[in-house]
Order: sequence, then C-alpha cells, then structure tokens
Amino acid sequence: MNVQRRKALKTTIHITSQILWLVGVTVGLVGLYLLLKFRQSSIFFATSSFMMLPILVTFATAASLLVTGFLGTWVSTRDSKELQGLFVYLLFVVFCLGTTAAALAFHHFHELDSEILPLRDVFKNYTGSSQDQNSRAVDILQESMECCGVRDYSDWTQTSWFHQNGGIVLPRSCCNPLFVDCDGDVLQPFCLNQMGCEIVFKNMSRFLLRTLMWLYGALVQVLIVSLVPVVMLMKEPLQPYQTYRRRESSLYEPAFRAVKCLHGNSRTLKILKTGGI
Repeated sequence: MNVQRRKALKTTIHITSQILWLVGVTVGLVGLYLLLKFRQSSIFFATSSFMMLPILVTFATAASLLVTGFLGTWVSTRDSKELQGLFVYLLFVVFCLGTTAAALAFHHFHELDSEILPLRDVFKNYTGSSQDQNSRAVDILQESMECCGVRDYSDWTQTSWFHQNGGIVLPRSCCNPLFVDCDGDVLQPFCLNQMGCEIVFKNMSRFLLRTLMWLYGALVQVLIVSLVPVVMLMKEPLQPYQTYRRRESSLYEPAFRAVKCLHGNSRTLKILKTGGI
C-alpha cells in the first residue's frame, strides 16, 4: 500500500470519526428528550418500564459512539494495529447496541395500543388535587399536548370528579390556550381542546419510536462506512515505516563501520604500548 493510499484511508477514518461524534451527540439528545417527555407519562403505560428500556439503551449507544469517535480520531493519527483492532471492536459494540435499540423501538411501536390501556383508568380516577401524582400527570398531559379527555372532552362527563364539582366544569388543563378567559365550562366547548389525549399521545409516541428506528438505520450505514477503511488499513503491513527504518539503517551504517574500525585500531595501539606483541 503506497503512502498516498494510506493517507487517504486515515483521512476517511478521521472524517467518519467526526460523524460518529455528531451522531453520538444527536442520539444522546434524542434520549434526553425521550426521558423528559415520558418521565411524567410512565403511569399511562401498562408496564412502567415500557419506554425506559429503549431510553437506557439509547444513552448507552450515545456514550459508546462518543468513545468510538474519540478513538477513531486517535487511530487516524497512529499506525497501531492494537488501536485499530480496538476501534473495530467498539464499532461492533455500537452496532449491537443500535440494533437492540431499533428492535426495541420496533416492538414497542406495534405493542403501543395494548400498552396505553391504563390511560382511561387514570383519567377516570382523576381527583384534581395537586398532591395526587396521577391527577398532576393528567393535567400536564392535557396542557402540553393541548388535548382533553381520552377520546374528546365529553369523556369527562362520565367521571366522578365531574359530578362532584357540579357537573358543569372540566379541568382547566382542558382549556385551549387561545382563550385566556376559559374556566373549563362544559357549555362553552369552543374554548376547550377538541382532540382526545389518547390519539394525540399515541401519535406522539409512534412518531418518536419511528424516529428512533430511522436514526439507528442511518447509524448502521455510518458504522459500515467507518469499518471499511480501518479494515483495509489493518490488512496491509506497515511498509512505509519499515522502508524508512531500512533507509535510516543504511544511512548510519558507514558511521558504525568507522567507529568499529577506530575501536579496533585503538586496541592494537594499546597492546603495542604494553608490549603485548
């Protein structure tokens, strides 16, 4: 392999390593967004860890990508088979984590309908108290997603909380933010959010899971592009370095011979002075 080709491969490794850095930061931000988004919404799932497992794998993937990107940048400046082998190993680790997260996202995408069944029970047991974690989560969901009720705002008329409060008002979190004077009056439905929270929450969850699958699909392509040049670099001996060493030895060889000759002559003179001959 000539010097120009080796240099081109190292440049490719350096560029792909920077891409791995960027992808790692992106994956980490996506994981953080998912964590913040679903931290208060875990009660709406049948399994409390439904979204936490993909989020944890996403954080692990992001950390591995950052480490791999740093190592790849180092590999691009060194001629070390050990570092190149470690870089390939980390690429496979990231690949395994990415495919695991993508498989989890795909599975959760198709199991979403059965997992959000508790949403109806949480709304039905609404108390309106700020001390009640479930009720607070319902208000946060309706305010952040601008929705009301499970299917629509009429679902609130079937709850015990609605009847205990006179049967004329809905939670203020149902109010459309465009109407600042809204007090949740059921006789003014135009002031309320019209979409039900079930469909909005389901669409949002599916969008985020689909984004994860697309993101990891792009990650696999980046990993393949990163793997090819480093494998090509590992298959070839370090010929330029070895050639340089041979040239270096040939340059200093006359000097070594002269020193050896002078050393031999000095020994001869010493023997003559001492009368050894």
